[in-house]
Amino acid sequence: MTIEARLAELAITLPAPPKPVGAYVGAVVTGNLVFIAGHGPRLADGSHLSGKVPTEMSIDEAVEAARLCGLNILSSLRAAIADLDRVERFVKVLGMVNAAPDFEHHPRVIDGFSALMIDIFGESARCARSAVGMSSLPFQIPVEIEAVVALKS
Repeated sequence: MTIEARLAELAITLPAPPKPVGAYVGAVVTGNLVFIAGHGPRLADGSHLSGKVPTEMSIDEAVEAARLCGLNILSSLRAAIADLDRVERFVKVLGMVNAAPDFEHHPRVIDGFSALMIDIFGESARCARSAVGMSSLPFQIPVEIEAVVALKS
Protein backbone atom coordinates (compact mmCIF):
# COMPACT_ATOMS: atom_id res chain seq x y z
CA MET A 1 0.00 0.00 0.00
CA THR A 2 1.31 3.45 -0.85
CA ILE A 3 1.62 6.13 1.82
CA GLU A 4 -1.02 8.22 0.04
CA ALA A 5 -3.38 5.22 0.12
CA ARG A 6 -2.60 4.74 3.82
CA LEU A 7 -3.41 8.41 4.48
CA ALA A 8 -6.73 7.97 2.66
CA GLU A 9 -7.46 4.80 4.63
CA LEU A 10 -6.87 6.74 7.86
CA ALA A 11 -9.04 9.64 6.54
CA ILE A 12 -6.08 12.01 6.80
CA THR A 13 -5.82 15.00 4.50
CA LEU A 14 -2.54 16.85 4.77
CA PRO A 15 -2.71 20.63 5.06
CA ALA A 16 -0.78 22.99 2.81
CA PRO A 17 2.86 23.23 3.89
CA PRO A 18 3.27 25.95 6.50
CA LYS A 19 5.24 29.00 5.44
CA PRO A 20 8.34 29.67 7.54
CA VAL A 21 8.00 32.56 9.99
CA GLY A 22 11.67 33.50 9.74
CA ALA A 23 14.78 33.20 7.59
CA TYR A 24 14.71 29.44 7.07
CA VAL A 25 13.08 26.73 4.95
CA GLY A 26 10.71 23.98 6.04
CA ALA A 27 12.94 21.12 4.93
CA VAL A 28 16.38 20.57 3.46
CA VAL A 29 17.31 17.50 1.44
CA THR A 30 20.98 16.55 1.44
CA GLY A 31 22.06 13.18 0.11
CA ASN A 32 19.53 10.65 1.34
CA LEU A 33 18.55 12.68 4.43
CA VAL A 34 15.83 15.25 4.94
CA PHE A 35 16.19 17.68 7.82
CA ILE A 36 12.75 19.02 8.69
CA ALA A 37 12.60 22.33 10.57
CA GLY A 38 10.66 22.69 13.79
CA HIS A 39 6.93 22.68 13.10
CA GLY A 40 4.19 23.77 15.44
CA PRO A 41 0.48 23.00 15.66
CA ARG A 42 -0.73 25.24 12.83
CA LEU A 43 -4.42 24.94 11.98
CA ALA A 44 -5.84 24.93 8.45
CA ASP A 45 -6.82 28.61 8.71
CA GLY A 46 -3.20 29.58 9.44
CA SER A 47 -3.71 30.17 13.14
CA HIS A 48 -1.98 28.01 15.71
CA LEU A 49 -2.75 26.42 19.05
CA SER A 50 -1.18 28.08 22.07
CA GLY A 51 -0.75 27.46 25.76
CA LYS A 52 1.61 26.10 28.38
CA VAL A 53 1.21 22.44 29.32
CA PRO A 54 -0.56 21.50 31.63
CA THR A 55 -1.55 24.86 33.12
CA GLU A 56 -3.19 26.36 30.01
CA MET A 57 -3.61 23.21 27.92
CA SER A 58 -4.31 19.69 29.16
CA ILE A 59 -1.97 16.81 28.46
CA ASP A 60 -4.54 15.25 26.13
CA GLU A 61 -4.88 18.53 24.21
CA ALA A 62 -1.08 18.72 23.96
CA VAL A 63 -0.98 15.16 22.58
CA GLU A 64 -3.38 16.32 19.84
CA ALA A 65 -1.20 19.40 19.25
CA ALA A 66 1.79 17.08 18.72
CA ARG A 67 -0.28 15.07 16.22
CA LEU A 68 -1.09 18.31 14.39
CA CYS A 69 2.65 19.10 14.30
CA GLY A 70 3.04 15.72 12.59
CA LEU A 71 0.54 16.57 9.88
CA ASN A 72 2.36 19.83 9.19
CA ILE A 73 5.72 18.02 9.11
CA LEU A 74 4.38 15.49 6.62
CA SER A 75 3.09 18.32 4.45
CA SER A 76 6.52 19.97 4.37
CA LEU A 77 8.20 16.61 3.80
CA ARG A 78 5.93 15.83 0.85
CA ALA A 79 6.61 19.29 -0.61
CA ALA A 80 10.37 18.67 -0.31
CA ILE A 81 10.47 15.13 -1.78
CA ALA A 82 7.24 14.99 -3.86
CA ASP A 83 6.44 11.37 -2.94
CA LEU A 84 6.15 10.11 0.65
CA ASP A 85 6.86 6.58 -0.60
CA ARG A 86 10.49 7.71 -0.90
CA VAL A 87 10.76 7.64 2.92
CA GLU A 88 12.90 4.75 4.13
CA ARG A 89 12.69 5.54 7.82
CA PHE A 90 12.54 8.23 10.45
CA VAL A 91 15.99 8.65 11.97
CA LYS A 92 15.63 11.24 14.75
CA VAL A 93 12.88 13.36 16.25
CA LEU A 94 13.18 16.24 18.68
CA GLY A 95 9.97 17.17 20.46
CA MET A 96 9.80 20.34 22.55
CA VAL A 97 6.97 21.00 24.98
CA ASN A 98 6.14 24.47 26.30
CA ALA A 99 5.82 23.16 29.84
CA ALA A 100 5.27 24.36 33.37
CA PRO A 101 8.45 23.96 35.46
CA ASP A 102 7.20 20.88 37.32
CA PHE A 103 5.78 19.07 34.24
CA GLU A 104 7.06 15.49 33.84
CA HIS A 105 5.14 13.92 30.95
CA HIS A 106 6.99 15.28 27.91
CA PRO A 107 7.31 11.81 26.28
CA ARG A 108 3.55 11.27 26.55
CA VAL A 109 2.91 14.54 24.71
CA ILE A 110 5.37 13.74 21.90
CA ASP A 111 3.80 10.29 21.56
CA GLY A 112 0.98 12.13 19.76
CA PHE A 113 3.44 12.69 16.92
CA SER A 114 5.12 9.29 17.13
CA ALA A 115 1.85 7.34 17.19
CA LEU A 116 0.67 9.15 14.06
CA MET A 117 3.90 8.40 12.19
CA ILE A 118 3.77 4.72 13.22
CA ASP A 119 0.13 4.53 12.07
CA ILE A 120 1.19 5.86 8.67
CA PHE A 121 4.69 4.44 8.10
CA GLY A 122 4.72 1.42 10.41
CA GLU A 123 7.82 0.34 12.28
CA SER A 124 10.10 2.46 10.09
CA ALA A 125 8.75 5.48 12.00
CA ARG A 126 10.18 4.24 15.32
CA CYS A 127 13.36 6.23 15.74
CA ALA A 128 15.71 7.91 18.15
CA ARG A 129 13.74 10.63 19.92
CA SER A 130 14.12 13.35 22.51
CA ALA A 131 11.18 14.88 24.35
CA VAL A 132 12.16 17.96 26.32
CA GLY A 133 10.55 20.83 28.17
CA MET A 134 11.01 24.47 27.29
CA SER A 135 10.14 27.57 29.31
CA SER A 136 8.54 29.01 26.17
CA LEU A 137 8.17 28.37 22.44
CA PRO A 138 7.50 30.81 19.57
CA PHE A 139 4.03 32.38 19.71
CA GLN A 140 3.47 30.40 22.93
CA ILE A 141 2.71 27.23 20.94
CA PRO A 142 2.46 24.18 23.22
CA VAL A 143 4.61 21.86 21.09
CA GLU A 144 7.29 22.13 18.40
CA ILE A 145 8.74 19.10 16.63
CA GLU A 146 11.60 18.64 14.17
CA ALA A 147 12.71 15.45 12.43
CA VAL A 148 15.40 13.81 10.35
CA VAL A 149 14.17 11.33 7.72
CA ALA A 150 16.20 8.93 5.55
CA LEU A 151 15.16 8.42 1.93
CA LYS A 152 15.34 5.20 -0.06
CA SER A 153 18.37 4.91 -2.34
